[in-house]
Amino acid sequence: MQTRAQGMQYARLGRSDIQVSRVIFGAWVTGGWLWGGADDEESIAAIRKAIDIGITTIDTAPVYGFGHSERIVGEAIRGRRDQVIIATKCGLRWDRKEGERHFDTTDNKGKAVTLFKNLKEHSLLEEIDRSLERLGVDCVDLYQCHWPDKTTPLKETMRALTRVLEEGKARAIALSNFAPEQIREALQYGPVVSNQPPYSMLDRRIEADVLPYCARSGLGVIVYSPLHQGLLTGKVTADRTFPPGDQRSWKPWFQSANRRRALRLLEKLRPVAERHGRTLAQLAVNWCLCQRGVTAAIVGARRPDQVQENAGGAGWRLSRGELAAIRRWLNELGEPSR
Repeated sequence: MQTRAQGMQYARLGRSDIQVSRVIFGAWVTGGWLWGGADDEESIAAIRKAIDIGITTIDTAPVYGFGHSERIVGEAIRGRRDQVIIATKCGLRWDRKEGERHFDTTDNKGKAVTLFKNLKEHSLLEEIDRSLERLGVDCVDLYQCHWPDKTTPLKETMRALTRVLEEGKARAIALSNFAPEQIREALQYGPVVSNQPPYSMLDRRIEADVLPYCARSGLGVIVYSPLHQGLLTGKVTADRTFPPGDQRSWKPWFQSANRRRALRLLEKLRPVAERHGRTLAQLAVNWCLCQRGVTAAIVGARRPDQVQENAGGAGWRLSRGELAAIRRWLNELGEPSR
């Protein structure tokens, strides 16, 4: 673990030679898709602010805005490639009707599209070249399979990813949303370095299997949604409504009764955050970073001020007593009603 002057911490990703910032800039919202849109100028300013204050790792994907997020990231890092670690993904296609059907949605212009999980060899080799072009780079640092694809043998997928490595188009390959048995199989065919699952105080499913397996196997774990899509910031009030296209409108913890329960949890957490001079958002991120096996946490941001707050999730640590109390409160909270 390394810490630089500005307080950001850095960690080696699995057995790779990649050092990631423990808080990673999440560029899903940058694409505008499923988040009620985004302002491109603000997004660029936010990414540049992140780099300035030590958040050197940026996580994006082709499907985030159907190429738009990668293009904005590429514009933001122009002239600063040597200062950033770029992580992008593959395997969610909206322009090919093959693979495992994922779900129906609309693009940023309101056009109906169907997403397919597609980890076929020819598709991945096509995707990496398109991502490199949108990002304006010759190589990405981390290339991740976005979701498993039941229609494609993992041996075929890993053959494609290994070729991407051999051709120098990525420094390391990884997985996202993969279960331990799938990770185990993938490791038979190639040097996977990490997995990217969802994790937060309100979604602890990976504690049962993914985190222990990755820790035993020497794999990095980059978690996403540590703020549970903003709910753990305390800024989502009980009466807030979400615009059409905002995915939070149908998520369990955002339903009225569940949201009130989550907000009561935040009132217990608030004094803990205040003792450290931190916000609820910073506490939520730090809680994730304190858990055994977690390498880094992806936190999204629309604006530079949000980036500044997100960075404060690293560089300090909750005490053992505080972690035990929070664990007890979470167990008492239980699962959201459906």
